[in-house]
This record gives sequence, C-alpha cells and structure tokens, in this order.
Amino acid sequence: MLTVMQEIFTDICQRFEAELIEFDGEQDHVHLLVHYPPKLSVSKLVNSLKGVSSRLLRANFDSIHRHYWKGVLWSPSYFAGSCGGAPITVIRQYIEQQQTPGT
Repeated sequence: MLTVMQEIFTDICQRFEAELIEFDGEQDHVHLLVHYPPKLSVSKLVNSLKGVSSRLLRANFDSIHRHYWKGVLWSPSYFAGSCGGAPITVIRQYIEQQQTPGT
C-alpha cells in the first residue's frame, strides 16, 4: 500500500510542479520531503495529497478501512516544516530511518 501511495504522491506533486524527494510511512502516518515552488500553497498541496490518495487507495484496497481514523483515512491535521537551512542528506536520512511497517 505504501508503494502505491508513493506513486500517487509523486504524480500529484508533479501536477503541482513540485517534486517528491523522499517518502516513507509508518503504521499511522507518513513522512514526505517535497520541493515545491514558492507560488504553491502548502495547504492546497496537502489537501490534494490527502483527498486524491484517499479516493484512489479506497478504490484499490478493500482492506484499507482498517487504517481509518474516525471513519476516514487521513486526519484533518498535518505538520509541515521548512528545512531550508538543513542539508538535504540529513532530512533524507531522518525519513529513511522511520519505522516502515513490515520491515
């Protein structure tokens, strides 16, 4: 499911002229490192990532309801942080070290 989610996120980012640089997921959340143009609203990108991925994942995985949060796949909240000063290798390493389910 995470592989399909990554493909969906990559496609959505490209539509917004952004680039999904790194992706990983845990049992109850995902981490994304996205390079996006300054003209793009983070909230607009996140809303699209959540909405489109929810619709496509529900269509492709019957068992996805087990991962729902209060009846939906995504909670209404998210965290977005800027990493303008940190080396990309440090951010990428952090995301890679998250506990991917089944590994």
